[in-house]
Amino acid sequence: MSQITTHILDTALGQPASAVPLALFQLQDNEWTELSSGVTNDDGRIAGLLAADHVLPAGTYRMHFDTSAYFSNRDLDVFYPYVDVVFNLDDSGEHYHIPLLLSPFGYSTYRGS
Repeated sequence: MSQITTHILDTALGQPASAVPLALFQLQDNEWTELSSGVTNDDGRIAGLLAADHVLPAGTYRMHFDTSAYFSNRDLDVFYPYVDVVFNLDDSGEHYHIPLLLSPFGYSTYRGS
């Protein structure tokens, strides 16, 4: 399993948010470097965002969710065109799950397991 995983749920519809583009970035020398990207599947997840054996070093990372694409594809108004979740990793190599609960006019996130 990828060290970083995500699951996006559309709380307004009560179902997974499919076809949401997202990208994972690492902060290096005050610049964001893209590490990986993909689009969520029918279950609102991306399998293999990172290779299973890839361990990220300690540092600051950002998950960029393109909510504009998701809501525009459903002919809904877009209030938050994207969601950036910035988080710190330690050097333990443990798994980090970054869920996103999404609705047209709000969102929340937390560190899952």
